[in-house]
Amino acid sequence: MFLTESELQTLSGKVKPSAQVRWLKSEKIAHIIGGDGKPKVLRDLVVARLGGTAQTRPEPQLRLAS
Repeated sequence: MFLTESELQTLSGKVKPSAQVRWLKSEKIAHIIGGDGKPKVLRDLVVARLGGTAQTRPEPQLRLAS
């Protein structure tokens, strides 16, 4: 669901969460700040932004007994 800390460091080139937030803002990448003070970025958002296709999970099939 979210990028790992390592992935976010690789993407931004920054180690400190405050520097990562500045970089995310400069790149206009949507993010939230978690309860731990670290930025959280949706994986699918980054994949789509880089031109990839996000993995979609199949919807559950509801089978009603007749």
